[in-house]
Amino acid sequence: MRSRCVGVLGVCLLPVLAVALGGCLGGGHASGTPGSQSIPVGQSTQTVESGGVSRTFRLYRPQGLTDAVPLVVMLHGGFGTGEQAERSYRWDSEADNGHFLVSYPDGLNRAWNAGTCCGEPQRVNTDDVGFITTMVGAIEQEIPIDRARVYVTGMSNGAMMALRLGCQTDTFAAIAPVAGTLLTDCSQARPTSVLQIHGTADDRVPYNGGPGKAFATNGNPRVDGPSVESVNATWRSIDACGPPTSATAGSVTTQTSGCADGRTVELIAVAGAGHQWPGGAPSPLLEQFGIPAPSTALDATDTIWQFFAQSRR
Repeated sequence: MRSRCVGVLGVCLLPVLAVALGGCLGGGHASGTPGSQSIPVGQSTQTVESGGVSRTFRLYRPQGLTDAVPLVVMLHGGFGTGEQAERSYRWDSEADNGHFLVSYPDGLNRAWNAGTCCGEPQRVNTDDVGFITTMVGAIEQEIPIDRARVYVTGMSNGAMMALRLGCQTDTFAAIAPVAGTLLTDCSQARPTSVLQIHGTADDRVPYNGGPGKAFATNGNPRVDGPSVESVNATWRSIDACGPPTSATAGSVTTQTSGCADGRTVELIAVAGAGHQWPGGAPSPLLEQFGIPAPSTALDATDTIWQFFAQSRR
């Protein structure tokens, strides 16, 4: 794995569809004083070989990490990047408080092969499962990781990829898809704690399932999958859970199921929220295209970390 620190400042203007699914890409910087390992403190850009291709990812290492630490993998949405996800979803500050590493991998051509979606990775059947697992192993070679506390979350297409990773690997102690659905085979999944977060007014990945509003170049719906509650029921079956209990606070309804071996399956529905990361950074550019600012009814990043912190493989 090669490491390099970079300084970048850029602005982009994506089509309305791209903005809606992934968020506008933005600038940022990587900096840090090299520590005892080749991974520097702070933000850095890393490279790893996977499937004969050089793949990149951002990595955030807080100050003062000692011993083996948890790792959170944050997967950007369609048309996004690792840098955009790092800027938009505020995981770096969460990592400072929680003392863990965060990785922000880059999908090929800004998409992930999550099964029946999305983009070129899906069309050419890119092995993104292999890439992500290789990346986790490469990070572990440079800094100690607690392999019982490796987690993955994602937005939109990244959420779909997180679900695929939960279904087809045994790497992750818990997964947390935001605004995603299950678009791949999950029949061989190992029990894993799952937290879903979804807006009830999402028109890109509809809460009640079926085709989303965004379309591919061939005219087919970009996403056409099962309902959010159906996906939740699938994981309750995999994890041998009891029936869910439900609680509502304002516009946030949480269904929680206790499962075998101390695992948990949860679904958080945010009433009236669209295709978004609740509590994420607002984007004036998105608002120009009629995309509302993220709901402030829930801080998805903090909620997910609190869920992860209770989960072990």
